[in-house]
Amino acid sequence: MAKSEEQKVQKAATAAEQEGVTEQTTVMAPLSDEAVKAAVETEKVKDTKKKKAKKKQTIYTIKLIPDDDGDTKSIRLSERVLKYGIASVAAGALLFVGAFSYSVYSTFANQNGAAEIHELREVNNIQQEQLLQLSKKANALQDEIDQLTQLESDLRRMSGASPAQDDGSGDGSGLTNDGTSGQHDGQGGPYAQQPSLDNVSEALDNVAKDIEKRRASLLALQEELKAQQESMGTPGMVSLPGSLVGSTVSVTTPTGWPARGEVSSPYGLRWNGSDFHPGIDIANDMGTPIVATADGTVTTAGWNAGGYGNMVDIDHGNGVTTRYGHAMQVVVSAGQHVRRGQIIAYMGSTGFSTGPHVHYEVRINGQAVNPVSYL
Repeated sequence: MAKSEEQKVQKAATAAEQEGVTEQTTVMAPLSDEAVKAAVETEKVKDTKKKKAKKKQTIYTIKLIPDDDGDTKSIRLSERVLKYGIASVAAGALLFVGAFSYSVYSTFANQNGAAEIHELREVNNIQQEQLLQLSKKANALQDEIDQLTQLESDLRRMSGASPAQDDGSGDGSGLTNDGTSGQHDGQGGPYAQQPSLDNVSEALDNVAKDIEKRRASLLALQEELKAQQESMGTPGMVSLPGSLVGSTVSVTTPTGWPARGEVSSPYGLRWNGSDFHPGIDIANDMGTPIVATADGTVTTAGWNAGGYGNMVDIDHGNGVTTRYGHAMQVVVSAGQHVRRGQIIAYMGSTGFSTGPHVHYEVRINGQAVNPVSYL
């Protein structure tokens, strides 16, 4: 027993000695100042990272609590997701406000534009209506002047006075060069054209000129009748001006009638002012010869889709051209040189036409003028 106790005591002593050696070894290894500082800095960095990690991991919880006894629902959102969500909602709101504002602006702009267009259309319609009414009045005045002209002609014939020396400023309505008045009524021209302001203005100018002409002619008739009463004589009749051939005017100036017949539709406004006629219609039987009224070169010979039917255009130089429409047959060709009085076509009723006639135009630099002054 004594020996066992001694062994225990020795083991305990040995263990104590070993522990003492270890502690002494630990203590005997002191650290330098730099190592201590480095260790402290390392610990600080670790603490900082831990704090940031904790800060980044901040979580927000949204709880949805129903009114009844249902289960409460929770929505967990991190701080980063929440920030992104708020930013996205704000951006979407800005986009929505911008789009809504642009839509409202566009709507008002379109409404204003549509209102302006509608207003302009209304003004245009009113002006067109006023222009049409003015055109009808000008046409009615021209008809009255024509009636006065006819009345004067009847008075001259009944009294034995000489026919009025017409200077060609009228519209030519009712004129004839073969004594067939009232027997033909073919009319036509290009397709109906809405009168323009220039057309109406020209028609009113012609009306003013015709009024002056009629006034001068009536005054001349008055003087002639006075002279007849004094002398108890009757002067001889004179023929109407104009002929197809034998004119002393320049061969390149349109002169005379392009065909025998009567003027069935005058130049200018017609059909109660609803159409502007850029020439005169001379009506006669189908197949009546149509001749050139001046020397020139044929520029067009054939069908015209604008309402003229079979048509001939002749260039007389110096910007002067003549046109002959609605022919039954054209007997010249483009590029051919023709002379005054030469047959170029035969009267027909092709294109926009109501009966056999020739639609005759005189154009100066492309602008239609009254052909009556050239007959």
